[in-house]
Amino acid sequence: MSDFMIESWGLTKTYGWRTALCGLDLAVGRGRIVGLLGPNGSGKTTLIKLLCGLLRPTSGQLAVNGMPVGPETKAQVSYLPDRMYFANWMRAVDLFDLFRDFYRDFDYNRALEMCRSLGVEPKDRLKAMSKGTKEKVQLVLVMARKAQLYLLDEPIAGVDPAARDFILRTILTNYNEEGTVLISTHLITDIEKVLDEAIFLKEGKVLLHETVDNLREQEGKSLDDLFRELFRTEPTKGEHL
Repeated sequence: MSDFMIESWGLTKTYGWRTALCGLDLAVGRGRIVGLLGPNGSGKTTLIKLLCGLLRPTSGQLAVNGMPVGPETKAQVSYLPDRMYFANWMRAVDLFDLFRDFYRDFDYNRALEMCRSLGVEPKDRLKAMSKGTKEKVQLVLVMARKAQLYLLDEPIAGVDPAARDFILRTILTNYNEEGTVLISTHLITDIEKVLDEAIFLKEGKVLLHETVDNLREQEGKSLDDLFRELFRTEPTKGEHL
């Protein structure tokens, strides 16, 4: 078994003429909550989709839990995308049934408990739910699994500020502590307090990867202030890569 949950060597992904990830070398340990930070177009979503096995690298290697990304690693990864991908006619309980059939590590009873904690009625149809409530349902689906790697793409972007701390507590109290959580977000101030490490991506390359405590000590500033300093000249591209 590898000491690292995520490892990449020379990982590159291109879309035609555009390079999303460029020779990425990365090593992320176990039992960590890691922020994946960078401006739009820096390669965050591409890296997450590669880890899920939804995309294939153009070149280089990528491993999860010591194994090349493939069918075996897909069973160990719990993925929260940045968009709802379920049919509106479905109810939360229908989704729980679906996930129980697909994933051996899905805990149906814990999913119901999380719904109660988050104020979600599991028998309501998705079409009757607000955007924020739908995102809570997706979060429940992801966190009710005892996965090795949790990949959360903008998990708190669609909820009001009052709900963000509650959702972060839900993540903290429900993930498999032997596993690793990778959170991609622009809301750095909200998540900084729960992070063990931060990875800053720029133009498909790792600009900085360090523990949050070391960054605060070395830089003398918050992650949000450091982000603004590192990327203050970065234009907003308004698209996901």
